[in-house]
Amino acid sequence: MRADALPTPEQACPIAPVVDLVFSRWTTPILWALNEFGRQRFVELERRIGTITPKVLTQRLRQLERDGLLTRTYHAEVPPRVEYEISDLGRSLAPLFATLSVWSTENLPKVEEARSAYDETHRARPLI
Repeated sequence: MRADALPTPEQACPIAPVVDLVFSRWTTPILWALNEFGRQRFVELERRIGTITPKVLTQRLRQLERDGLLTRTYHAEVPPRVEYEISDLGRSLAPLFATLSVWSTENLPKVEEARSAYDETHRARPLI
């Protein structure tokens, strides 16, 4: 690479594509629900996640299927039934999520303390 050329995001941070893939909005709750509770229908996922709209859930499920992180099974019956299940590739993320869970338990209180201290310090001074 030329000295004056800017690196691509992947060159600057090789985990950036993984972060974009796994930590985009709604991906982690969907994968967690499928990993934790097994195969589910659309309505079950929608209920477990709570605040997601049907349109967004449909979009995320399609993307996760495209990425190979879940499988979609269509059952040709009356009425038709569709089930979603985490794939082996999606399940391989479980250790990452477990590590992040431990980190969040141990460190999110510290993040909140840092935010409060920052807000207290910066509340009194003007923004310039």
